[in-house]
Amino acid sequence: MPRRNDINKILIIGSGPIVIGQACEFDYSGTQACKSLQEEGYEIVLINSNPATIMTDPIMADSIYMLPMTTDSIKEIVAKEKPDAVLPTMGGQTGLNLARDLEKEGFWEANGIQIIGVDIDAVELTEDRQLFRDKMEEIGIEQCKSRQAESLLDAKEIKEELGGLPIVIRPSFTMGGAGGGIVWNEDEFDQKVLRGLEMSPVHSVLIEECIFGWKEYELELLRDANDNVVIICSIENMDPMGVHTGDSVTVAPTQTLTDKQLQILRDAAIKMMRSIGTFAGGCNVQFAMEPGSDRFVAIEINPRVSRSSALASKATGYPIAKVATKLAVGYTLDELKNQITGTTSACFEPSIDYVVCKVPRFNFDKFVGADEELSTQMKAVGEVMSIGRNFPEALNKAWQSMEVGRDGLGADGYEELDRKHVSERLKKPYWDRSLQIRNAFKLGASVEEIADITKVDPWFLQQIRYMVSLENRTEGQSLITIEKDDLYELKQAGFSDTQIAWLLSKSNGVVTEDEVREKRKSLGLKPVFKLVDTCAAEFPAQTPYYYSSYEGENESEVTDRKKVVILGSGPNRIGQGIEFDYSCVHAVLATKEMGYEAIMINCNPETVSTDFDVADKLYFEPVYWERVLDIIEHEKPEGVIIQVGGQTALKLGKRFLKEGIKIFGTDFEMIDFAEDRGQFSDLLIKLDIPFPEYGTAFNEEEALKIADRIGYPVLIRPSYVLGGQGMRIAVKEEELKRYVGRILKTHPENAFLIDKYLEHAVEVDVDSVYDGEQLHIAGMMQHIEPAGVHSGDSTAVLPPYSLSDEVIAKIEEYQEKIAAAMEIQGFLNVQYAVKDEKVYVLEANPRTTRTVPFLAKATQRPEAAIGVKVMLGAKLSEFDLESKLDCWAIKEPVFPFDKFPGVKKELGPEMKSTGESIYFAKDFNDEHFKKPFEFKSLYLSK
Repeated sequence: MPRRNDINKILIIGSGPIVIGQACEFDYSGTQACKSLQEEGYEIVLINSNPATIMTDPIMADSIYMLPMTTDSIKEIVAKEKPDAVLPTMGGQTGLNLARDLEKEGFWEANGIQIIGVDIDAVELTEDRQLFRDKMEEIGIEQCKSRQAESLLDAKEIKEELGGLPIVIRPSFTMGGAGGGIVWNEDEFDQKVLRGLEMSPVHSVLIEECIFGWKEYELELLRDANDNVVIICSIENMDPMGVHTGDSVTVAPTQTLTDKQLQILRDAAIKMMRSIGTFAGGCNVQFAMEPGSDRFVAIEINPRVSRSSALASKATGYPIAKVATKLAVGYTLDELKNQITGTTSACFEPSIDYVVCKVPRFNFDKFVGADEELSTQMKAVGEVMSIGRNFPEALNKAWQSMEVGRDGLGADGYEELDRKHVSERLKKPYWDRSLQIRNAFKLGASVEEIADITKVDPWFLQQIRYMVSLENRTEGQSLITIEKDDLYELKQAGFSDTQIAWLLSKSNGVVTEDEVREKRKSLGLKPVFKLVDTCAAEFPAQTPYYYSSYEGENESEVTDRKKVVILGSGPNRIGQGIEFDYSCVHAVLATKEMGYEAIMINCNPETVSTDFDVADKLYFEPVYWERVLDIIEHEKPEGVIIQVGGQTALKLGKRFLKEGIKIFGTDFEMIDFAEDRGQFSDLLIKLDIPFPEYGTAFNEEEALKIADRIGYPVLIRPSYVLGGQGMRIAVKEEELKRYVGRILKTHPENAFLIDKYLEHAVEVDVDSVYDGEQLHIAGMMQHIEPAGVHSGDSTAVLPPYSLSDEVIAKIEEYQEKIAAAMEIQGFLNVQYAVKDEKVYVLEANPRTTRTVPFLAKATQRPEAAIGVKVMLGAKLSEFDLESKLDCWAIKEPVFPFDKFPGVKKELGPEMKSTGESIYFAKDFNDEHFKKPFEFKSLYLSK
């Protein structure tokens, strides 16, 4: 059946601000849906309050409404736009819940709007734990024993029926496992049940028998209106049941299932999908399997694209959300082509000849006192994905992608081989479990011992033990004596040159990463680049989508076009999130428009920048020096763009300089200069621009002397960090000692700054673009909270709401002076503090920032593209720089405190928000301004 012609205008509901459990994978899905509908000529109306996403860019829809994610907003849009259909499956739980609420009211039917891509009854069935249980029993699919509770009394009775603790709590209609978890003892039972009941929008929880330690699997399916079903990807959790799949290390395809077991799960998944409704679209099914037997239970089914859909799409190259959207508007799978090969049918299930590993990224360091134990409630803020020819290679590459200062899975000089510490970390699931398994093998533990403690399948343990055996074999060798075959085996297992150098340094003096690189290149050991083609090389692929490996032939052909490499921002974390991916995507598009071949390097599966059809060429690789240099040596670009990838890309700048690789835009010496507070302050003195008194320290003694000189309170901050990592306000000596101790532990190599903290000052964020002659101020945002609250955590207003004309003029003057003196070519962000009408400069960042997407959406100017084109040689006079903002735009941060009960809700110089929304206010009587203004100083802390 071809596309439907009875509908012309489609409303897409987005997912709103980024929160833990619902992150930018829905920006990716939503963007794919928009592209898919654009190809078919439909008119697209979009609601999403998230300014940081590509999804809310003018290029994505005909009409974009950046309104609060409420049913009232949707009613307002419908009254104006009168859409024929609504697609709610791309907006995570937010989108589905809104669609469901309006369906219950009879709103869609009353307005003649068809719901496409999902059956709301199917959502009800899968989200209501008891209805789902009844349906599974009806079709003969086994479930954990459980019963629905609507009160604490119900819960206590059910607990006894199930044989006592441990039990699992699963609130109905929540996402990311919110409010759920395992209850191990009586002390926490009441508290956890009541929390689950409160967090469930329908105030009910499922009390379920605990199958902690079973193996967990996911299958991603697609079904069309003719009931054709394809299974896109099978995914296995390395962590056993009890850890939310978003927090688990996962591997695709499944590694430990027999053919028979995989077939059992495939059959069950298809049976389940067919039982819950007649919708056409994507579906995710989760199973648990008892170790050592074929017994399995169904955990849940999600009749929509999910977090795992993004991972499965990037792992296989099969664009699930794009195809699901085509199915939603009437196509059947046999009518669609595979977008990777361009010739085969979308009915063909992907076949992959490599291993994909996803490792989650956490930010517990931001929330002192947070419970770090992983459970059924998701806590990860992002993830990395890596591709290798085998599991060890994929796992090592994932750890190189993580941005936690590691060069792979251990063997990199950060050893923590304390037997007691390793033993404690293995007893419960923590974020670094795979590393601690490696450490346990280093200490002589056996596969059986570790399997007994962790319940991780022995197959994974054997793979990590093999990695440790390679380490042990290498430690006794030297750079001269190591054989080519040994070096080759290490590289095939994903070991970085830095890891190998560290292993070789153990017994024969210091060996450097560069020496290992030269040695392997002299032996002809260079990586090849393999194509992600969905069909295990059975058919030629049209898409330029690659990963590196040390095996077989090179499949990445180099063109003779001028090229630019754009470095992505790696995994999402607090302080560096989707906003940088937004700038990365615009950098790619701008680079193409300037006539270059755009090559993207990134490892984040949730993002639009790692979509196969965004860049001219995509390398799904760690943004890690060795991997980046391998690609540059292969592609030989004109240069690189590092100013759009956050700290991830910037920290490689010195390496590019040393290798003589051109960095487009502002000279890297100036980017580095801005981080050197001493040099930058000398420049401000020369320019006659005030700044708070400060000093630079390397140890506690120096810090105390500086604080005594400038007077408390003081602001402590490490250099070269993003999101205010490690920054604190100290009001007395003992606090300063404590914070300095932490910084010396986490950033021992960096100088850190002790600034005079300006109490009760107003903070102002200014983003601009400078082309060497002209300054364009993209936006001047005034924070509602006082200086001392990180700019990413502040409610900010554009344009300023209470600054005098004199102060605004002074800020503009300083911005231009700094841009000219630093010879900026492209982006420049400066943060100011205003106290008693005096303007102080706090810091300057010659790069794109978290606020660039917000300003672009508020003013309707493509700020990221303008900045990148200027970096590549364009002049500001070529652009229309008129702002279309005719009211006030308010940036409203969103915090994850509900995920960390027991952590104090306090704001300070270290960023804690996971996302933001935009709100357009006509005046200052609006609650969105009045409320934060009323509470502006309430949560300010150190």
